[in-house]
Amino acid sequence: MEITFLGTGAGLPAKERNVSAIALQLVEEIGAVWLFDCGEATQHQILHTSIRPRKIEKIFITHLHGDHIFGLPGLLGSRSFQGGETSVTVYGPKGIKDYIEICLKISKTHLKYPLKIVEIEEGILFEDRYFRVEAGLLDHGLPSYGYRITEKDLPGALLVDNLIELGVTPGPVFKKLKLGETITLENGITLNGKDYLGPSQPGRIVTILGDTRYCQKSIELAKNADMLIHEATFASHEGKLAHDYFHSTTTQAAEVAKIANAKKLVLNHISARYQREDSVQLEKEAKEIFQTVDIAYDFYTTRIERKGGSSE
Repeated sequence: MEITFLGTGAGLPAKERNVSAIALQLVEEIGAVWLFDCGEATQHQILHTSIRPRKIEKIFITHLHGDHIFGLPGLLGSRSFQGGETSVTVYGPKGIKDYIEICLKISKTHLKYPLKIVEIEEGILFEDRYFRVEAGLLDHGLPSYGYRITEKDLPGALLVDNLIELGVTPGPVFKKLKLGETITLENGITLNGKDYLGPSQPGRIVTILGDTRYCQKSIELAKNADMLIHEATFASHEGKLAHDYFHSTTTQAAEVAKIANAKKLVLNHISARYQREDSVQLEKEAKEIFQTVDIAYDFYTTRIERKGGSSE
């Protein structure tokens, strides 16, 4: 599980930061990429990475401000031109369906793959045997959502030595037991696969928040997350400005991470008023409250290991 930040700026593009887009790369797990927001020129940013647009199968939009959606029609169209044939589902607040359909209609863009658009409310949006995605409404100037992505726990390792002691020969039987099935051996002994598995491996949790003031819902979505990606549009001393514009400061993001018991915080959505040299100070402010902090920059990629730790 890897996360690549394709755009980390707030409001408008800058020389060092494009507008919002995050790619959650689940290639090892399910062979897919999920995109969170799609600001202007996201497809240009993708060109500088190894991400393949045809691997993008889900796009989650946090809210309908332009710096989070203006790149969406272009990306959807280009994916079709580049040979993408598998379906894409776009999740977003009410209005996202009209926006996409009108843009595609007026530009006469024909997609060669099925497109499903889901206008969301709070709650579980998607769940399969591998992942669950939950949305929560944040505090912004228009409906803005945060997403909690939970990986299902993985079965423990097969206790091979125990099975060999019983005379079980490696092969198809091992596979069935690994899946937790019950089998009967030739000698009549019945084995329940669940009895021959080690402790399950806890799934990972990633929380990606849209634009928001400091709020309780952010804490709920981030509870025990392996990684919390929180906007930090303003420095700590700009609290009033952050509140007036429905955004958060570095220290407010850190407070959320601390209260939620997150393992790592990544500051994102940084105002263009701050230059590269300011990043050290912004990160330092957050670390005064919560120690494990990184500040995202365009093309920053971080890996989340299954045991809960993360590394670049």
